[in-house]
Amino acid sequence: MDIMKIAANSGMIVILNDRIGSEEYRSVYGSIEARQRFADALLASSANETRDTRPGVRASPPSSE
Repeated sequence: MDIMKIAANSGMIVILNDRIGSEEYRSVYGSIEARQRFADALLASSANETRDTRPGVRASPPSSE
């Protein structure tokens, strides 16, 4: 999931504030409508992911509570 791409595609402005070594520091700005589109896209993207691919992380089934 590329959260910066989702933000930009939602109509938000993504600004590179600084780069220190390999780390990038960014700010994201947008209207309330753009933030709602971002939230909707993020939820949809999250629902489409079937597992976490980070080493040592296991996906667990949702809680039945």
